Amino acid sequence: MIVNVNDSLGLSSTGYTVKDSSATGSDELGKDTFLTLLITQLSNQDPLNPMADTEFTSQLAQFSSLEQLTKIADGVDTLNDGTERQDMLSSVSFIGKEVVAEGNTFSKTEDGVTTLWFEIEEPMASGFVNIYDQSGGLVQTLELGAYQAGRHEVTWDGTDYKGNSQPNGIYGVGMSCEGVDGELVLVNMDVAGVVSGVKAESGTFYLQLKDGRSVDFASIKEVVSDSSASEDTGDDTEDTSSTS
Repeated sequence: MIVNVNDSLGLSSTGYTVKDSSATGSDELGKDTFLTLLITQLSNQDPLNPMADTEFTSQLAQFSSLEQLTKIADGVDTLNDGTERQDMLSSVSFIGKEVVAEGNTFSKTEDGVTTLWFEIEEPMASGFVNIYDQSGGLVQTLELGAYQAGRHEVTWDGTDYKGNSQPNGIYGVGMSCEGVDGELVLVNMDVAGVVSGVKAESGTFYLQLKDGRSVDFASIKEVVSDSSASEDTGDDTEDTSSTS
């Protein structure tokens, strides 16, 4: 493979190429060979008629720039590797703890009542939360009143719209809310789960939860021990809401 130095650096074309480390061939010229030729020509030039070495000097500067760029790229790769290892170590420390993260699925357990969280950036006049089963069927709709901007919680008692208790498992959640001006308000839903493992996919780390779900490590909002997530978060958010 032939890599043109000028094209790589965005400089004017001089017709000179540098050999890629993975390429082979007798017509390719690398940095060491270039320096050898330059020194040889300078040593054997006619003192009375010296050669024009401006182009060679320019190419030498380009080699230097390319080498510096390569070192910078290697440094960035090393930094990224170190960051990924740090993220993995941080993720592993969450195993066995309950986390709250952005998401639209949650797990209903034998406890019956499930706590969900939502965050809004502006006051809302009213809204509703829809609970869906795994097939996408609507199970329950929770109507909400007015809330100030901030993070709040809402609970589901585990029953459908007829009052029938629903089985444990994974459910989906969706929320819509209207502002005091009648316009829709942007809302982010948060869900909780206990971490059982860590996995990496394409450079992104995911926390695997005991119920089979997984959440992006970067989306974690809160980390608490055991089942105290709901109690701690409820204490922090209860005072921020106001009902109409």
